[in-house]
Amino acid sequence: MNRTGTTNPTGTTRTRTTAAARPPGRRDQRGPGAVSPPRRPHLPPPHELFAERLLAVLSGHRPVHWMLGQTIGEAYEQLVRLAPGTPLRARGARPVIRTCRAFQPRPGAVEAAASISAGDQVRAMAFRLEQGADLRWRCAAVELGGERTGERSGERI
Repeated sequence: MNRTGTTNPTGTTRTRTTAAARPPGRRDQRGPGAVSPPRRPHLPPPHELFAERLLAVLSGHRPVHWMLGQTIGEAYEQLVRLAPGTPLRARGARPVIRTCRAFQPRPGAVEAAASISAGDQVRAMAFRLEQGADLRWRCAAVELGGERTGERSGERI
């Protein structure tokens, strides 16, 4: 540390210590009290978010109106017709998404497929997302596959 003397207007001398703002061996160049910029939370890609949302509605864990502003075209009306039957609900085990993959056929459109399992039961769900002028993604179509006893395969909404 270096000590330097300064004279203030009253004529007294003050001793001031000039030292490095960081402890020895510290490599971080920020001074004490410096704040790091806040980190933005990691957001999953839109197809993963929508797979979770559709699963929540089609398994009965969320009401259909939860998807009201997130669908376009007739997709909402089709969800209204399909959701009361809770096609992705399973007894005993809560359904989860095993895999979710996406393909972008053109800018502003994503086609995705998800594998959904609940216990020993596995179902498939495919859906299409379209990006609006406001840059928000909305679900345009959903298709379910995988057989369950008493149901037909390939229900389309």
